[in-house]
Amino acid sequence: MIRDTLILAACASVIGSAALATEKMRISLQLPLTSHLGENLQLFEKEVEERTGGAIDVEIYDSATLYRDKEVPAAVGSGAIEAGVASLTQYVGDAPVVDVFYMPFLFNTEEKVRAAVAEGSPVREILETEIAKTGGEVLYWQAYGGAILLSQDEPIRTPEDMQGKKARVFGKTLGDFVTAAGGAPTLISGSEQYLAYQRGTVDVGMTGVSGVKSRKLWEVMDTITKTNHANIEFVVVVNSDWWNGLDAETQGHINAAAQVAQDDVRDRMAAIEAEAYAAAEENGMTIVELTDEELAKWQAVSQPVYDSYLAATGEAGRQILDALGVNSGS
Repeated sequence: MIRDTLILAACASVIGSAALATEKMRISLQLPLTSHLGENLQLFEKEVEERTGGAIDVEIYDSATLYRDKEVPAAVGSGAIEAGVASLTQYVGDAPVVDVFYMPFLFNTEEKVRAAVAEGSPVREILETEIAKTGGEVLYWQAYGGAILLSQDEPIRTPEDMQGKKARVFGKTLGDFVTAAGGAPTLISGSEQYLAYQRGTVDVGMTGVSGVKSRKLWEVMDTITKTNHANIEFVVVVNSDWWNGLDAETQGHINAAAQVAQDDVRDRMAAIEAEAYAAAEENGMTIVELTDEELAKWQAVSQPVYDSYLAATGEAGRQILDALGVNSGS
């Protein structure tokens, strides 16, 4: 009798432990697991599961198998999925201020980027407050690097080379930039850009160089122009109701894991980009560096983009630009 009781107690303990691992944290990612964002999520997964003793079971759905990038904010906000990774610009419809990171040539140094994304910075606080209104809480930020242009057969060195060409963009402000340069912006999700380049849907590509490597875009484009005209940031967002339903201890473990993952990808970004440029060259791509004169031409056509940003964001946008030391005018 005593032996049977002990066996039943042991079984109950095992069942109870297993029950702890039933709290799913599904994360939607548009990029493949082999991308640096995919690798970073796997680091986050490992940290969470170790810190929570398996009480939180992280599942990563990569390569847009569940949701495309533009669908992530609504999916997370509605609770259809617990978490998702999205480019900041995917929130521009509800929070136009997020596109500050896609303002032409605003974040042209690593120091400026790090200051803006630092926890507690005015820029980050305003953006995360606006995103929270959609039903999602920003868990952590994922660096993606500078924006580049892609082309076939000939480089895009100046705005004159953009005239009349269709260019892939992934946000409103980037579209405004292409328009200001004389091109025709075409909104195409990250997971669909390979086919867009292959089929000639657009003439010019736009992404981060790490995306060239992870998506093997050298198979459909042969030239990279290092404009670095925007700083691409992704955020890992969790559903607010799901998050608030967790106990404080579990939240603390997840936040600690998020900090590890956030610091890791930020600190490795320069090396990640260098490796991606090397891989692009090894696979036959031409890398074009702009002269100061060519860069100045791009900057010269960019003022209308700033005007549009302020018109769309009002006082919040003005506060952000003021915090960044940009003269936002009257």
